[in-house]
Amino acid sequence: MSLYILDTDHVTLHQHNHPCVIAKIQTCAPEELAITVVTVEEQMRGRLAQLGRPRVNLTAAYDQLRATSDYFCGLSIPLFDETAQQRYQQLCSQKIRIGTLDLRIAAIALRQNAILITRNRCDFERVTGLRLEDWSQ
Repeated sequence: MSLYILDTDHVTLHQHNHPCVIAKIQTCAPEELAITVVTVEEQMRGRLAQLGRPRVNLTAAYDQLRATSDYFCGLSIPLFDETAQQRYQQLCSQKIRIGTLDLRIAAIALRQNAILITRNRCDFERVTGLRLEDWSQ
């Protein structure tokens, strides 16, 4: 059994009912799917930023925040533990030119020996040993 970790881009596609992503997810057992705590961070920061905007529709913004929270409750979220932290530090020392949060996602996926599901091959292919798939096509 493989563990598939959805990158933030695929989480967003799933939340917006992308047909290819939905179809692929439906073929997986629940224990085969996960997201990272970094994805939780990215999405929650976005939802909270919406609430701070002037003239925001508060009803819609709070509804999105609740829906995002509910979504996360249905998925496994592997820890960013000491081993993932060490992997992250190793990746940083390699001076891989991708974003900090993407490096943290990569570290978690490597720690879990998981396949990262992403459209961002351009960046993640720079991480040696990271297995990638794109379910959006």
